[in-house]
Amino acid sequence: MTPDLRVADGVLELRRPGTRWLSTGWAGGFADAAAAYNVSVPEGFARTDLDAYVAERVGGAGFEAPPTGPALLTGVDMRHARAARAGPVTVVATAGVSNPAALPTGTERPVGVEADAVADGDPDVPEAVADPPARDGTESAGRGTVNVLAWTERRLDDGALANLVAVAAEAKAATLLAATGFPGTTSDAVVVGSARDGDPAPFSGSATAVGGAARACVRDAVRASLDARYAAGDRPLPDSVADAEYGVVTDRDTEVFRP
Repeated sequence: MTPDLRVADGVLELRRPGTRWLSTGWAGGFADAAAAYNVSVPEGFARTDLDAYVAERVGGAGFEAPPTGPALLTGVDMRHARAARAGPVTVVATAGVSNPAALPTGTERPVGVEADAVADGDPDVPEAVADPPARDGTESAGRGTVNVLAWTERRLDDGALANLVAVAAEAKAATLLAATGFPGTTSDAVVVGSARDGDPAPFSGSATAVGGAARACVRDAVRASLDARYAAGDRPLPDSVADAEYGVVTDRDTEVFRP
């Protein structure tokens, strides 16, 4: 039994009763519920009572109220949501990169941006770059974001479900890096779900049926959502953190040692 996907009033519902969910988003963690949600928020969104806000939006769209399953927030309009299905996995994604999180891996720095200045709030750095979103997402919900919701018909234990988060995040990062030059944004989130009545699968790594299908589905759903959003002309795809509305560069020195 595959999940039902419905969109109404800026809310996407992925519904499949009897699912065990794990979310990295707001009020995340494990939950047993019939559905998970992805909610578009308006420009300038500043609500901090997120539980109440999610309940209002999900209920107002005609879905379960108050929702018992996980919900993610994004500044991407749900008309840009795209889904992919392969084998035992279904994935739906929304992708925007107005707040890229760059991770240089060599000695280079992005042109025009001093990463340490970004971290320290240096006034010489453009405001959009020097003002990174809050870690709890309340300041960043309206700024792009790549949200991935993945569901599998196989029954995973909590460890394998957690590993599926890592598999999905890796596929998201690889896809974004190839398409945009950034591995992610400052507010990306992943929700994964596993059918409690499915055939058991002990593992979810990249070489398994679940993990392999999840990687392919995340890749195609994220790429299709990026194409939909930026091909529609909503806004240009940023060439660098300096060109983006918001964003951060992680480029600091660390102490590397042998344990």
